Amino acid sequence: MNTSLNGHEIRVPASIANLGPGFDTLAVAVQLYLRLTVSQESGSGQLHFEFVNCQIDGENYIERAFRFAAQQRVASFPSLRVTVVSDIPMRSGLGSSAAATVAGLRLYEAVAGPLPWQGLLNAACALEGHPDNVAAALLGGLTVSCQLPDRSAFAAKLTWPEALRFVVLTPEFPLSTAASREALPESVPREDAVFNLQRVALLLEVLQSGNYSILREALQDRIHQPFRQKLVPGLERALAIQHPDILGVCLSGAGPSIVALAERNLDEVARTLAGAFRHTGIDYTVRQLSVHQNETSER
Repeated sequence: MNTSLNGHEIRVPASIANLGPGFDTLAVAVQLYLRLTVSQESGSGQLHFEFVNCQIDGENYIERAFRFAAQQRVASFPSLRVTVVSDIPMRSGLGSSAAATVAGLRLYEAVAGPLPWQGLLNAACALEGHPDNVAAALLGGLTVSCQLPDRSAFAAKLTWPEALRFVVLTPEFPLSTAASREALPESVPREDAVFNLQRVALLLEVLQSGNYSILREALQDRIHQPFRQKLVPGLERALAIQHPDILGVCLSGAGPSIVALAERNLDEVARTLAGAFRHTGIDYTVRQLSVHQNETSER
């Protein structure tokens, strides 16, 4: 057990999942963070949370993940006070629940010592139900993930080009992953499945080669975005944007955040993306973000 927890800090990044065609498979970590500061209190087995700039709407996923890990190890732990500061908006399609889940597992690591990475991924996937956002939150960079037949998960990290930035428009209304998934059909035509497979392969090649002239096509999707347009006002218009500085547009995760990819003139890109959404009359926040490349573990 770690006896020097006072002042220990944990930082976990937000993530953008799917990236167009890579449904439940691709995700990239971005520089928007959930931060925990830990101090030890007298006694054992108690967790006290203070949320500084965010409010819990439902279950505390940080505590859920911590106690899940603790139950696997059947180990006692000292009482902790945890201060939580999050820049990641909840239910926005930016991996807030995945970040909280990973933060809870990292918190348990701070108490019990390092855990095998594969075990962390499997635990996070079991709690989240799918591995894409948690893989990016754990590894950083671009991740490709897969859930195996025994319900364990596999993930690999790839390098996201530093020059390729994200302009993220987040509408001021929440959209749960469950509600967004309910909008999807139970099955898709074979030609649509092939369409997405081709573009996932193309997207990975584009990101490695830097040939961004075809990035817009590589971000096309037929499996989830067309069905989520009715849930995200402005998405259809945003996906249709044609602008020389915007290399492509996609929905972030389950939404409602919308992402434009660009290398330059990010202020102009932000204005253009906002212009495609402004007609909805819904308030929004626009952020300019870079990739979070490094593993988020801060032991």
